Amino acid sequence: MSTTIAPVDLAKAYRLLNHGPTVLVSARHNGESNVMAAAWACALDFSPPKLTVVVDKMTRTRALLEGSGTFVIQVPTAAQAQLTHAVGSHSLADQPDKLERAGVELFEFAGHDLPFVAGCSAWLACRLIPEPHNQQTYDLFIAEVVGAWADTRAFADGHWQFENTDPSWRSLHYVAGGQFYLTGDSLTVKVDEAL
Repeated sequence: MSTTIAPVDLAKAYRLLNHGPTVLVSARHNGESNVMAAAWACALDFSPPKLTVVVDKMTRTRALLEGSGTFVIQVPTAAQAQLTHAVGSHSLADQPDKLERAGVELFEFAGHDLPFVAGCSAWLACRLIPEPHNQQTYDLFIAEVVGAWADTRAFADGHWQFENTDPSWRSLHYVAGGQFYLTGDSLTVKVDEAL
């Protein structure tokens, strides 16, 4: 594991998703791992930290996360745009070597039997909060974040550092047809405490 990866305080884990990036969802069950891309993920709560993600019924990753009750949300970088598109465009059912073809390298954090994708800027280990109606009707999954980490080249001291690092570390925002936008420049406004 890289020496630039550091734990993120769970009280600040929501900041890893607040800017609305495309994410990678990975899960493992009965020795099988998979990774998919998802554009609809967001922070839901602070304490304990929770998030939501939409995972279609047709995906193999969904069966794995439902089977295990755990999964990982990770924030891929601009350098991983091709990988992100590939795992989001191909099914493990049709392409059993999908992860290898896409160049996905998996690793684990101690204490978590989950497949984490190497090279991302942030990782959130999640425990599924079963909500069968939401899952079946809306493909919407709710989870508690039980661990969070970030690469300090992109996220440090509780904040993204995109303006201070190589652009290849910026996060992706998917539009359609293989088109992504990258997180842009920082803009800070004066905080009016009277409001």
